Amino acid sequence: MKKYVLPSLILFTGLLYIFVIPAEPHGVKLLFKLIPMALIIAYAYLRIPASSKRYHWVVLAGLFFCMMGDGLLGWFIIGLSAFLVGHLFYMTAFFGRWRFSLLRFATILPIAAYAVFMSNRLVEALTNDDQTHFIIPVLVYVTVISLMAWSAIMSGNRLAIAGSLLFVVSDSVLSWNMFVSDVTYAGPIIMLTYYSAQYLIARSLQTAPKPTAAPATIAQ
Repeated sequence: MKKYVLPSLILFTGLLYIFVIPAEPHGVKLLFKLIPMALIIAYAYLRIPASSKRYHWVVLAGLFFCMMGDGLLGWFIIGLSAFLVGHLFYMTAFFGRWRFSLLRFATILPIAAYAVFMSNRLVEALTNDDQTHFIIPVLVYVTVISLMAWSAIMSGNRLAIAGSLLFVVSDSVLSWNMFVSDVTYAGPIIMLTYYSAQYLIARSLQTAPKPTAAPATIAQ
């Protein structure tokens, strides 16, 4: 029964923030935005096995920086930078659990196609709106989150893969709604996919597969 307490609290506080808490006062809204992430970090910490590895702590650091990004997103570049650092931590952890297969490796093609498409649309929108100062940070972010998703796929961890892809969906809707055109129900879509993404990444900690071992050398 105890194992369901934190997931239930994460679900409850996430839905409370998305559908109940009013936009004003802003400080209260921001506080309730951070509560689900704080609970997800606690959940991730409790899932770290006794024989913890560097991988687990790197993922935990990624969760922490993403929570910082949540709190700082009102200052767009600063918040974006915090999320960027979080993705770099995730990428480091996932690439450290590299499990090569040709099929997984080939997913770089659709991911690259997504990155090129999003980059083109965002650059066009930012140029038209005379917000060219955002172009480089946004392009760097699209590149990093795309590599983060691919690194999760290469880890072979299904929960991490699902979480990383939901993260891409969340940030794609966010950036499209912010810079390209309005997305219906953007707010709920962004936050539901975002909290789900972080929860799945946190939950993946106990299921992280071991990296593929190199074949043993035959003694001469």
